[in-house]
Amino acid sequence: MNQKEAAELLGYCSGFDNRKPSLVAAIAWAAALHDVPLDQDAKDAVASYYTTAPKDPEGKLWILPHHVRTLRTKIRSARLENFQYEPVPDETVPEYLARLRGQTQAIASGRVPAPTGRLALEGGPSREFVAELEARGWQGNRTVDGDEPEAELLDTVRRSGPLGIECPACHAAIGKPCKTPGGSDKQPLGKPRANPHSARLRAANGEQEASAEDRAAEERRIRQMSARHLAREAEEITDAVIVDEEAAS
Repeated sequence: MNQKEAAELLGYCSGFDNRKPSLVAAIAWAAALHDVPLDQDAKDAVASYYTTAPKDPEGKLWILPHHVRTLRTKIRSARLENFQYEPVPDETVPEYLARLRGQTQAIASGRVPAPTGRLALEGGPSREFVAELEARGWQGNRTVDGDEPEAELLDTVRRSGPLGIECPACHAAIGKPCKTPGGSDKQPLGKPRANPHSARLRAANGEQEASAEDRAAEERRIRQMSARHLAREAEEITDAVIVDEEAAS
């Protein structure tokens, strides 16, 4: 962009921000945008800048050369989103680089219409390749019957840790934190717990959960131990009283 082109671009900017273009500003902009041509993309970059409100509602937008450069690059890169290089058989490396550069420039500039969709991969792996995978234990070609339970169709790849399984205590879904009991209007399922339930930790570590009979037996054992402990404390207190009475006599 030369001085004359920079002055024209500044005049275009003045339509948005009412700036007063000057010779000094044109020289400065030409120096900052010396490798950026004055094309429709440069003007579209200016228009794009002024379509966004300023962060400060009371502030004023004021475009600078680096804004033009950055937004123009984004405009041109968007046209290349679905670009796929079209190779030529037996081309050399210099030929490949020249053709690649020519295709990208043609699409980025808008001279050639941008691709509207991604190219889909067709076909599948060869029989030899699949046989080699299956010989190494791969089971990716397992056929799923229509009557198979839905649980069998779930992806077996889960995140690691306690959040990789459903909580047996509060039934929090995979990837969701455990919930505290109760709830409110804002959190009907209860507030998230800072730490997962112990049952969820045990399940994540592969520890087998105790059955209802085992839990009941453990509770009875704990009660019996507590009762024996209280009985011993009562005997010690009684003996202490008797000793004190004999000493007093």
